[in-house]
Amino acid sequence: MKKVVTVAIGRKSFVIDEDAYQKLSLYLSKFRERTKMGHSSSDVMEDLEQRIAELFTEEMKSHIEVINLSMVNRVIAQLGMPDGSSAEDDFSAEEEYQVRQPVRRFYRDPDDKRIGGVCSGLAHYFNIDVVLLRVLFVVTLIMGGMGFWTYIIIWIIVPLAKSATQKCEMRGLPVTAENLRRFSTYSK
Repeated sequence: MKKVVTVAIGRKSFVIDEDAYQKLSLYLSKFRERTKMGHSSSDVMEDLEQRIAELFTEEMKSHIEVINLSMVNRVIAQLGMPDGSSAEDDFSAEEEYQVRQPVRRFYRDPDDKRIGGVCSGLAHYFNIDVVLLRVLFVVTLIMGGMGFWTYIIIWIIVPLAKSATQKCEMRGLPVTAENLRRFSTYSK
């Protein structure tokens, strides 16, 4: 589930993703700083918001109900800044990283499990081959028995990735509509 916000842009109401809203509000504040026109900057900002509303309305004609980050990026790239520079120059790599960095969590994998999904969940979490982990657990089981108990403890403690969001987090993918659709077909 992704958080959305209802905003009024150019006297029109839009539903927008939270991360897209943050980027758009950052763009508008940086645009306002660069206008340096005093009292008439409010007129410029009103015109800018109306143009953004027109562009979003055009995008919404393709039956998209929520404005996402890619739509905001396209609008920002199209409009630019008042001094003619690119708007992308103003967004630092750190801000982009905060907006797009997916969360990686440890879950047991129900789609590629042999016994409990522990090895495949660990393989996704550490981004290594699942066969390597399975062989490692078998070897530790044969050598001293710790592999069995470690597997059982992890199996009891770590939750199974049941929802599409949990499966995205397990793989370190951003929770987007495409990824949710991709993993919801595998849900059991």
